[in-house]
Amino acid sequence: MAAATPSNPPPLLADPPPGSGTRARIRHAAARLFARRGYAGTGLKQVATDASAPFGSIYHFFPGGKDALAEDMIRTTGPQFMALVLGLLEERDDPVDAVVHAFDSAARDLVASGYADGCPVATMALDVVDTNETLRGAAADVFAEWIDGGTAWFSRHVSPDRARDLASAMVMLVEGAFLLGRTSRDPEPLRAAGRSMATLLAAAR
Repeated sequence: MAAATPSNPPPLLADPPPGSGTRARIRHAAARLFARRGYAGTGLKQVATDASAPFGSIYHFFPGGKDALAEDMIRTTGPQFMALVLGLLEERDDPVDAVVHAFDSAARDLVASGYADGCPVATMALDVVDTNETLRGAAADVFAEWIDGGTAWFSRHVSPDRARDLASAMVMLVEGAFLLGRTSRDPEPLRAAGRSMATLLAAAR
């Protein structure tokens, strides 16, 4: 794999390095399955199979079983996703161009994954928001961190009273665009969301 650079970030759900231990393989397999299938659609037997691990080793490393693995995925991929987006925004000097670039990059990645990989946290959140308070809380924490991170970036370009609204709008636009894009098998919703976000930012400046 090529070295990670701002224009070549490591995939969020990349395979663990060769020779990784059982725990690492289980974490990666669970994260990928949860991100693509949600909580209800992911079984621990499939996690063990994909991780090439004995079934019992899941409970050895994660005594909380499925819930523990799901929370681990949310709290691990959430910060990674935010770092990826903020890294893309830093690749352009002009903030309006940066927003369009970030959404266009997301559109390309969605196509490259065969429309399988959207936002891993949102996939889980939709599944558990009314049924699992621990996982709902973990997803809520991640979304709050994203808005805080986006607010800090937008505050460099607009007044503080507008920055948080823009950060919230960006999270809402990207999540809705991923849903539409995956459903329609079309990257255009993400590109359209980027143009809309750019319009909002330009007006705020």
